[in-house]
Parts: sequence; structure tokens; C-alpha cells
Amino acid sequence: MLDYALLSALAAVVRTGSFERAAKQLHVTPSAISQRVKLLEERLGVVLVVRGQPCTATAAGERLCQHVEQVALLENSLRSSLPGLQPGTRPVTLRIAVNADSLATWFVAAMAGTEGYLFDLVLDDQDYSAEWLRRGDVLAAVTSHGMPVQGCNCHPLGALRYAATASPAFIEHWFAGGLDEAAAARAPCLTFNQKDRLQSLWLRQALGVEMNPPLHWLPSSQAFVDAALAGLGWGMNPEPLVAEHLRTGRLVALMPDQLLEVPLFWQQSRIVRPLLSDVTRSVLEAARAVLSPVRPGLDPAGR
Repeated sequence: MLDYALLSALAAVVRTGSFERAAKQLHVTPSAISQRVKLLEERLGVVLVVRGQPCTATAAGERLCQHVEQVALLENSLRSSLPGLQPGTRPVTLRIAVNADSLATWFVAAMAGTEGYLFDLVLDDQDYSAEWLRRGDVLAAVTSHGMPVQGCNCHPLGALRYAATASPAFIEHWFAGGLDEAAAARAPCLTFNQKDRLQSLWLRQALGVEMNPPLHWLPSSQAFVDAALAGLGWGMNPEPLVAEHLRTGRLVALMPDQLLEVPLFWQQSRIVRPLLSDVTRSVLEAARAVLSPVRPGLDPAGR
């Protein structure tokens, strides 16, 4: 039988990153926290915390922390039918995988539309965020995968539209004669990280060829916009982020009629589906206020 006083100490250490901060959160001494975590490790026969700056969970420790949060979520759902149940000392934490561009354009509004939760967001590319669900590391994910992950429900959200954008000075310098294969091969391009395929997909859509332009690596949605404004390179920016810049001419679309659309889906574990109904409602409302309807036949690559 699991001892939840010990589990709460473990979760607090992992959540705060230190035994001292965990002790303050639970109103006990650091020595008490250390003893509880050590006792739990001895009972289970496995290391649960990697001591360091910050402290992090091992795979077994992470699984137990997820269990603690799920139990807290279940207890939270009982309060509507059992008014006498005492509220917990902290709001329930939801761990969700989301892509950076959704976080920069609409997902914060979804978070703000809920009450009683804390959010622990895992950032990953929309083509890879479903893996977090498959491993059981998150309760829900914003993903480009429309096929439900095993044990999950899937809701279509809409398509996030991207425009290939650059500053007027950049276009004058690199694309004075128009966008063609030779110019695209020379012009510096912005890319988020090794998982980012949007620029390559757009070049293939616009020019019909696979290309490897020179790259700037910028793992930030806002840095993408700032770099384009500064004339550092061209890149695929979400329309909601650059609409005003396009309207005023600070940014220009390389080919205005060549947009890239990425369909997005909300997938959540069926185990907690009734418990996340308010979160799902808020996610759907926030997404549909910003995202475009998905065109029939559009695949997850945006083609």
C-alpha cells in the first residue's frame, strides 16, 4: 500500500527542484522531507530522485509523481458530490504537451479559461507531442496526429496557418529577382530546432523541390518574429503572430497565396476524460477562436 505522505514529499521535491523548497511548501523541515523520500526509496527498492541542482525524478520517480497528480485530480472531482471533503493544500497540477506556436498564439487563453488547476507544460513539436501521451508522461497533448493514441480521446481543433515571411529589406536583398530555386538556396532561413520541418515543407510546396538553405537556429516563437523583423532571415510564422506586421508592411509574405496549414488535435487520456471536461471545453473554445477550419483532405503535414 502506498504511503501518500511519502509520495507527497517526493512530488514536492520534483515539483520544486529541491528538498528545501519542498519542505517550505509542506511546512516541515528539509530533514523530514529527506527522510520521507529515503524511506519511500527503501520500501520500493529503487532510486526515485537524482539529487542535484535542481533535483530531478528518475523514470520510476516520475511515474509516481504522475500517480500523485492523478489521485489529486480524482479527489478534486469528488468535491462537487461530497461537499464535506476538505480541499487539498494546493491546486491540482496538469501536465500537458503543447507545441511552442500554439502556446504563443492561443493556448494561454485556454489555460486562463479554467479554474482550480496549475499547469506543467511540456514543449515539443506538434509532430512529436503525441509520444508524451504514448509513454504516459502527460495527461493530454496538442498534436498534429488525428488518429487517437491508444487509450485516448481525440478532438479536432482546427488548422494553424503559417506564412513565409521576411522584412522588406531582406526580400529586396535576397529575392530582388523573385523567389526561385537559386535564390532560396542562398537566402538565410530560420528554423526552430531539428524537428522543425515547416520551412522545408513550404519550399517543396512553393517550388516543388527539396532544398537545404543556410539556417539560423532559433528555438522561440517570438524570436522567429523578431529575427524576421530584423532582416536576419525568412521563416514560417503563425499568421496570428504576424498579422499586424503584415498589415503594416513591417513583414512581407514571400508568396502570399502559398500558406501552410497544420491541423491540430487535442488528445487526452480516457482515464481522466470526465475530470478534464472543463479543460477540454476551454481548449476547444480557445483554439476555434484563433485556428482556421481544416480544409477537407489536408493531411497532418499541412499539404
